Amino acid sequence: MAFTEQYDVVVVGAGHAGCEAAMAAARMGLKAALITMNMDLIAQMSCNPAVGGVAKGHLVREVDALGGIMGEVADAVGIQFRLLNTSRGPAVWSPRAQCDKALYRVKMREVLEAQPGLHIRQAEVVDLVIDEGTGNREQGTENNARRRVLGLKLRDGRRLLAGATIITTGTFLNGLIHCGEERYPAGRSGEPASVLLGEALRRLGLRTCRLKTGTPPRLDGRTIKWETFEEQPGDVDPTPFSFRTKKIVQPQVSCHIAYTTPETLRLIRENVHRSAMYSGQIEGIGPRYCPSIEDKIVKFPDKTQHQFFLEPEGLNTHEVYVNGMSPSLPMEVQWQIVRSIPGLEEAEMLRPGYAIEYDSVDATELDRTLRVKSMEGLYLAGQINGTSGYEEAACQGIMAGINAALWLKGEPAFTMDRTEGYTGILIDDLISKGTNEPYRMFTSRAEFRLHLRIDNADRRLTPHGRRLGLINDAAWAEYEQKQARMAALERFLVTRKADAEGLRTAGFSELTATAGQTWAQMLKRPEVTIEPVLRAVRDDLAKEPLLAHLVDLPENDPVARATMRNEARAVETEIKFAGYLDQQRKSIEKLKAAEAVSIPVWIEYSAISGLSREMREKLERVRPLTIGQASRIPGVTPAALSLVHVSIRLQGARRTAAAAN
Repeated sequence: MAFTEQYDVVVVGAGHAGCEAAMAAARMGLKAALITMNMDLIAQMSCNPAVGGVAKGHLVREVDALGGIMGEVADAVGIQFRLLNTSRGPAVWSPRAQCDKALYRVKMREVLEAQPGLHIRQAEVVDLVIDEGTGNREQGTENNARRRVLGLKLRDGRRLLAGATIITTGTFLNGLIHCGEERYPAGRSGEPASVLLGEALRRLGLRTCRLKTGTPPRLDGRTIKWETFEEQPGDVDPTPFSFRTKKIVQPQVSCHIAYTTPETLRLIRENVHRSAMYSGQIEGIGPRYCPSIEDKIVKFPDKTQHQFFLEPEGLNTHEVYVNGMSPSLPMEVQWQIVRSIPGLEEAEMLRPGYAIEYDSVDATELDRTLRVKSMEGLYLAGQINGTSGYEEAACQGIMAGINAALWLKGEPAFTMDRTEGYTGILIDDLISKGTNEPYRMFTSRAEFRLHLRIDNADRRLTPHGRRLGLINDAAWAEYEQKQARMAALERFLVTRKADAEGLRTAGFSELTATAGQTWAQMLKRPEVTIEPVLRAVRDDLAKEPLLAHLVDLPENDPVARATMRNEARAVETEIKFAGYLDQQRKSIEKLKAAEAVSIPVWIEYSAISGLSREMREKLERVRPLTIGQASRIPGVTPAALSLVHVSIRLQGARRTAAAAN
């Protein structure tokens, strides 16, 4: 008889999605197992050793605000911190951290192993344990019950049984690596692909597609002429990801900026036919917003120069990541391309870049909790759903872990809509539209991005994390103290009036004619910012118990300086953009009204006269839960929505009459 273990939740894959999913389930009091093919590579940063970036930093902040761990781990091992887009409005400010690649996985494993109720197992999953036809009935097919996933089968013969299963396999499902004319099965370079599990998922009848991503070559930093390149240092006062981080502990380093040359472009053009991307060898679709170097040259032939970055992989290694030079060209061509760059003439390539193809599941197969709609007990998160990036994976992982736990507890699901977070936008885009290319988050995807800023992620989501059991007492106390400080500062600015002397002290002598207005009214002017205002009122601030900390920011504590400054800027944003925020709140209410109109699971689109065949097929494929979600399905027209709206009432009346007879 096969050896069997029993858990509440099992998570397949210990990447960034899997770590968050397992941690969330365990923190919510369940017995969770995290299954990985190599325990030494938990949370491996297989591409760029960096966390965050434009919009991606918003996702990390949201994961942290809910009680996730990516932000805390990145802060602990970050070797360069930068707040991006500060020359623009606060809606698009985004934190980014270059991390020590080796330390990241060590720290993540340390955090996971310290969590009670979380068990890590090294094994290869080859199949699912399925109970046919015992699930609940749904979607109008009352004589057809859903199958239920009961756990996993491992290659060594073991069975891991669980109430809920979460699959987060990244690029490992039928992974195929391409380097020029060479190709071989792998999940990452040097690691085996997950072939048997891929076949098992295909047998479930889930719609899949083939996607592609890639990674650039790595260089030996000792062979780079660093003085040739423009230095890119981090921020003097680093902005951490986690609202709970008090100190940046790692030494800080610089990255460097470089550019291609005409010789670089010539080499690529002459060898592009040998690229797996252009030889027809690769079938999968690559990421539009992180293209290979060949893609850049072919798709932008008029561009004579391309930028890339030399980024250190860690403090205790000389390995350097060439950000922006991701190829699928033969190794010898990559070597020539690298050496065509001034400063890299003698650079040694430690690892070649490569492209990787992998299977992903059409995310329209999922509901808003990331559960497979046709199965009970099966959740998917991360790149398997068609996304790209560690951050997109992490936010899906925590949501899948939370909802698997809630489902097992018999409690209502926790979901976010588009008005509540970038995480909600990502999930809504995936389940409503699907994707035929790796999905990357951008601030432009958010209709209400002024409302969804990095500085208020905790105000939006930490109360949810507390209710779910992911935020402990100490973190909750800190959150409440922060909200009290910000409320006190807003009251101060709204009630205190600016006098002529204060305006001159703040450097606004030209505004002395406006003396008598409150400082909040002054802040509505685009030229007035919070820092000089605080300097002008420092004596009054010192008398306020909750605001005295703003008078003298500690010189030897850069994180505290950044934290206090960012809190003040958040209050400034709420005051300065109050009119715009009110407009967005009204728009949010309209969107929520559309989301409140539910579409019953029993609705029969085939019975709606007037719907085109195309509309029926799209609605049947996605099975939207609300009119709002249906409106975001590509190609679904307002006329079709009106027919659906009317049919909900008509079909409901027929069902009621039939039940009465």
